[in-house]
Amino acid sequence: MRLPDATGDLSDDLLVDREWLQECVELLRERPQLIFYGPPGTGKTYLARRLARHLTAGRPECVQLVQFHPAYSYEDFFEGYRPAKSDDGTISFDLVRGPFRRLVSAALAHPGRPYVLIIDEINRGNLAKIFGELYFLLEYRGEPVNLLYGSEGDQGFTLPRNVVIIGTMNTADRSIALVDAAMRRRFWFLELHPDEPPTSGILLRWLQERDLGDEPARLLTELNTRIEDRDFRIGPSYLMRDSAATETGLARIWRTQILPLLEEHHYGDGTDVHDRYGLDALRRRPT
Repeated sequence: MRLPDATGDLSDDLLVDREWLQECVELLRERPQLIFYGPPGTGKTYLARRLARHLTAGRPECVQLVQFHPAYSYEDFFEGYRPAKSDDGTISFDLVRGPFRRLVSAALAHPGRPYVLIIDEINRGNLAKIFGELYFLLEYRGEPVNLLYGSEGDQGFTLPRNVVIIGTMNTADRSIALVDAAMRRRFWFLELHPDEPPTSGILLRWLQERDLGDEPARLLTELNTRIEDRDFRIGPSYLMRDSAATETGLARIWRTQILPLLEEHHYGDGTDVHDRYGLDALRRRPT
């Protein structure tokens, strides 16, 4: 199994430099675990899904997406006992495989194909609780480990090399600093930030390809210069829609999506969000 190189078509589709995408591929070849992290609207999940499609040659059965949340558990993710009703009405508990174990089973059956697990919002879950003994396998592929619900006499469980894990992490939701050292050691981390390549040029490039005016890109740049907390700056995906090129559409996006985010961020600190971040305020420039 070898992961395919990034292509020009993939670069054009994502509006991201091919060299940056190739670096993602090279990192996954060396250690097949990667996390995209950054503020909201930077395209982390879209990029993960599109990259997974490329790595698996467009086979939907080779990609699985799960989303972590505070109540998510090992039993949801990997395997656990679930009640089942038999034909005679009695209740029993069956060991049911979760999405990760099902993906691994498919990968073992086709060792020449890459299989990709996308974990959206990976930092919202209790990682130690969800991964359990699987933490070990993230670092030592191919070595067996005894499972929580393993039966006596089994040979243990191994994680094959052709399983790739891509996570996304919203830094506005919880700081990356809260990710424990064990997870940091087992994953590559690549930042997607509105102020840095490859994200910084995406909106302008998208607008130019559609012959739309550049005002949304200029307003977004001005907005982010006024947001002091780097983790709460706004990504370009909010404005990557045709309606953003019209005054009515732009105002609607600002009123219903961007300003509510900033109101939550400044809740209780006395900031007049509309006066500081509203469209009229941004067009007046210096504050």
